[in-house]
Amino acid sequence: MVLGGLVNKSIVNLINQSGGKAIGLTGKDGAQIRARQLKVEHQSPEMTAPEIIDIGHVGEVESISTELIEMLAARDFIPVIAPIGVDAAGHSYNINADLVAGKIAEALNAEKLMLLTNVAGLMNAEGEVLTGLTTTQVDALIEDGTIYGGMLPKIRCALDAVKGGVNSSHIIDGRVPHAVLLEIFTNAGVGTLITDAS
Repeated sequence: MVLGGLVNKSIVNLINQSGGKAIGLTGKDGAQIRARQLKVEHQSPEMTAPEIIDIGHVGEVESISTELIEMLAARDFIPVIAPIGVDAAGHSYNINADLVAGKIAEALNAEKLMLLTNVAGLMNAEGEVLTGLTTTQVDALIEDGTIYGGMLPKIRCALDAVKGGVNSSHIIDGRVPHAVLLEIFTNAGVGTLITDAS
């Protein structure tokens, strides 16, 4: 109710007040986001087999339908999609918003995926923002532990999107005024850009 109602409609209202034509949706509308329950495995040293932990109504993306998004975009509407998916039985699941955005970008074969966050971008061990990375470099940073913790899901989502056909992923600081415009229209940008290695 919070994601699909309060938060979604607040964003829709801000876009419309700024001259856009936004429409609020959830992944349940038009069955855009097919989901399955997220299964979490836990295994301690004394266990012979991993334990599956039920974390409730948390899901992961199974598939994306772009029909509704494309129909709205063709009429110049801006779809604002709350990250709620639905399974074949009609059960609803909350899904990580970055992961949903990445999967939608892949399904649309988007030019760019832009993830706004509350940090300056991906940092190296010295605390400096890494501005331009290839997928190979990102894989290496995950492998050596430079990328860890809360930033890992966001980076994996950006990485998977590029590997899935999106031309570039951008992780930018949403606290910076006009961050999206600065990232798109300036050479320096304001965050981390990830592109394919090839």
